[in-house]
Amino acid sequence: MSLRNYLNKIKPNFEKEGKLHALRSVFDGFESFLYVPNSTSKSGSNIHDAIDSKRIMSFVVIALMPALLFGMYNIGYQNYAAAGKLAEATFCSMFFYGFLAVLPKLLVSYIVGLGIEFIWAQWKGEEVQEGYLVSGIIIPLIIPVNCPLWMLALAVAFAVIFAKEIFGGTGMNIFNVAVAARMFLFFSYPSQMTGDKVWIANDTIFGLGNKLADGVSGATPLGEIGQGIVPDTSVMDMILGFIPGSIGETSVVAIAIGAVILLWTGIASWKTMFSVFAGGIVMALIFSGLDMTPIPWYEHIILGGFCFGAVFMATDPVTSARTEGGKYIYGFLIGAMAIIVRVMNPGYPEGMMLAIFFGNMFAPLIDYCIVQRNISKRLKRAK
Repeated sequence: MSLRNYLNKIKPNFEKEGKLHALRSVFDGFESFLYVPNSTSKSGSNIHDAIDSKRIMSFVVIALMPALLFGMYNIGYQNYAAAGKLAEATFCSMFFYGFLAVLPKLLVSYIVGLGIEFIWAQWKGEEVQEGYLVSGIIIPLIIPVNCPLWMLALAVAFAVIFAKEIFGGTGMNIFNVAVAARMFLFFSYPSQMTGDKVWIANDTIFGLGNKLADGVSGATPLGEIGQGIVPDTSVMDMILGFIPGSIGETSVVAIAIGAVILLWTGIASWKTMFSVFAGGIVMALIFSGLDMTPIPWYEHIILGGFCFGAVFMATDPVTSARTEGGKYIYGFLIGAMAIIVRVMNPGYPEGMMLAIFFGNMFAPLIDYCIVQRNISKRLKRAK
């Protein structure tokens, strides 16, 4: 209550004619992040209650926690495994090593992203928007652990400005911000986003972990497939996540926990999520039947960023299809395209982010076609 009372005390300074009125958007951003808004707005049939978008974003962040925490542990696990010292490693040493490796990326992502959000809102005299609360944690989870911080900062700045703010901010953007950041990194700095040298942390951090030799490599299973090598990884390790990969994308179990949270709270659409998996499974079965892929169909689903993208990114309510029928088409398109890219383009073994990017591009067209179809059917019934 003391914090609430303090905010109420200083709030008049940020209101109209207050001495700090110019910083009103900054104050509103902090207040609405810390507390549920006191006011509700009603306009026609659209009613915004106390569960505002900031609270929804908070639920998504909670759903991301299992993937984040396991990703931290897996970073340490991969480092000690590459050094051949798993037997002498403890859970705490592996987890805190990963925690120290991920923490700077989280800080850079939020400082740069939220910094731009605050500056933009201040410049335009608008309320600070909340969308980056989720993007700020997703972006570090979909990059390799060895991605340099300055590259991450550039990607975040590019994504927030050119994939969000120029379209009008949260709720107006066409492309998923995290996908835009990943695409920027991949096409601008491919050597830091692909290959077998970027997935395993190779140095000590505050005395934890091991310094690995330059020759030590850790290709992802999809990377090995792209090189024509059948990965020697058990299905159980693929499901649990004990494989090299992007920080938050390796564990199907952790992602599934997040999916349950999103579906239980009604934040994510089960139609979109189901359709992504359906599209991926259908295309993987087709390619397996044509003997065009060296791995079974189900390994395509549990490897790489497929599950993470299906659960946390394809279901983004802003950039996905919004009509009920369109959600099925949108999700199926993403799932199918992800597998097509993987199989047909060995130079790009991970196709999920590219598939979501194209899915975002076609979502408005899908919704338009669904709406026009419904209008035509109603006109026919009326006649």
